[in-house]
Amino acid sequence: MKIAPIDIAHKNFTRRMMGVDQEEVTDFLRQIAEEMEALIRDRNTLRESVREKELAILEYRERDELLKNTITTATRMSDKIQQDAEREARLILNDAKQQGETIVRDARDSLKKMFQEIADLKKIRMQYENNLRALVQAHLTMMEQGHKIMPDPELAVMQDASVAPRTSTPKEVEAIKSSVAEAVKGSIRPSDIDIR
Repeated sequence: MKIAPIDIAHKNFTRRMMGVDQEEVTDFLRQIAEEMEALIRDRNTLRESVREKELAILEYRERDELLKNTITTATRMSDKIQQDAEREARLILNDAKQQGETIVRDARDSLKKMFQEIADLKKIRMQYENNLRALVQAHLTMMEQGHKIMPDPELAVMQDASVAPRTSTPKEVEAIKSSVAEAVKGSIRPSDIDIR
């Protein structure tokens, strides 16, 4: 039988001549002691359980704190990595832009240089053609003067052979001039010129 606090408060002992019944009081006290001992055991068990629960809660709080710190650190690292990646991307883009501008500038400079070289070559070609024309014209003039001054070798051979002398007709001279002019222009090779 369990004893509640109200039982202890309202317990009445039977009276005897010499006072209360000693045996009844002893039995009641023994019951109270057993009940108190059980209560103390239960209390100790509960205290141990509470201590284990508190330790578990403390461990969970530490884990929670560690997890929060880890998440915070991971977030910071993620932000730092993202910022570093963005900065690196900007640097790469700027470098690529500068390299592209350098390549375009070099290409423009090279193109200008090529145009200048082409213009220089055209000037040289024009000078060469003018010099060649002048040279050919000088030779033609010399040939005409030579025909006037010096006798034709064929003529001398023919005179020895009693053959009528041969002189160049104006048509032949014009044909030679046109052949030379075409050679200068490059439409025929100098070896194609028929000089007779």
